[in-house]
Amino acid sequence: MKLSVIILNYNVRYFLELCLKSVEAAINNIEAEIIVIDNNSSDDSCSMVRQLFPSVKLIENKENSGFSRGNNIGVKQAQGEYLCILNPDTVVAEDTFLKLLKFSDSKENVGIVGCQLIDGRGAFLPESKRNIPTPKVSLKKVLGLSNDYYANHIQKENKGKVNILVGAFMWLRKEVYNAVQGFDEDYFMYGEDIDLSYKVLKLGYDNYYFGETTVIHFKGESTLKDSKYAKRFYGAMQIFYKKHFKRNLFLNASVWLGIKMAYLMSKSPEAKKLKMDRTYVYSKSINSSLNQQLPNPTKKTEIILDKIEDNSMLLYDFNLLKASVVIEDMKQKSKQENIVFRFLPKNSNFILGSDSSINRGEVLHF
Repeated sequence: MKLSVIILNYNVRYFLELCLKSVEAAINNIEAEIIVIDNNSSDDSCSMVRQLFPSVKLIENKENSGFSRGNNIGVKQAQGEYLCILNPDTVVAEDTFLKLLKFSDSKENVGIVGCQLIDGRGAFLPESKRNIPTPKVSLKKVLGLSNDYYANHIQKENKGKVNILVGAFMWLRKEVYNAVQGFDEDYFMYGEDIDLSYKVLKLGYDNYYFGETTVIHFKGESTLKDSKYAKRFYGAMQIFYKKHFKRNLFLNASVWLGIKMAYLMSKSPEAKKLKMDRTYVYSKSINSSLNQQLPNPTKKTEIILDKIEDNSMLLYDFNLLKASVVIEDMKQKSKQENIVFRFLPKNSNFILGSDSSINRGEVLHF
């Protein structure tokens, strides 16, 4: 088998459905399997997977075992030569995996490959490519003195070697994953992707950013920025430094102080509420019950428009449109003011979207 797609889920049933439908389209011409590990969700994620995706291998954990352990459990059952570690709040393009297979097979000594990630409003996520967060780099980032944290030497549409990639989308050979013993289970959530990337580098492999394919990462579904996030994130960075860097009393004290100050000063951010004046619906299947719930006036079209007015909502219908087309259109329209996007998964009776990478998105049933 060529590919195993590993998706760890926790209470994001509707985003998971959209993700799985995009993955199914992307593995259409690949010998591949999909493995979903559910970390004891309280919603109906598992029953949805069993009902709508019977070919998916579903692993139901009896507790929330965290990101690292959950993914490790899934990888143990994976049969693919390649792994794609994928968040459930993502949408992949139809040719994403084919492009990465071609790229990876053309490279020697390849470690982890990441791609271009955008959020639910089409904005590029800079954590798609990062440098090693040494104590010095991290301290400067905390103090706002440097932008060395991100790998800005590579343009977002290009490709090249980078050090650190993000756990929302990680592509690598299973033999590489096993060689570094997978994700370190000392991390419950956050920091494990930095750790895995760094372990792969230390073993002598090359990590790559591949900006020629783009994936939507709604982010707020799996990376909710609340007080628990702050505590876990800064705790994870402490674990990383203890494992990988020699002790320097002055620098360590400075980093710990910076981490502590950042944690104490952190607040749950508030997303800006956007007021939409109109909706453009790219659809052939929207019914009247949904029309009544959308902002007015509603403009229906089956053609992607080059230009729309500000303060608008765009509803993409996956019964009509390919994910690759939607993604590219989002990237173009993200440059406009106050444009938000909603998505109607194929053969579904709900729409969803996220206007913020710091808060949970919206699901609307009809």
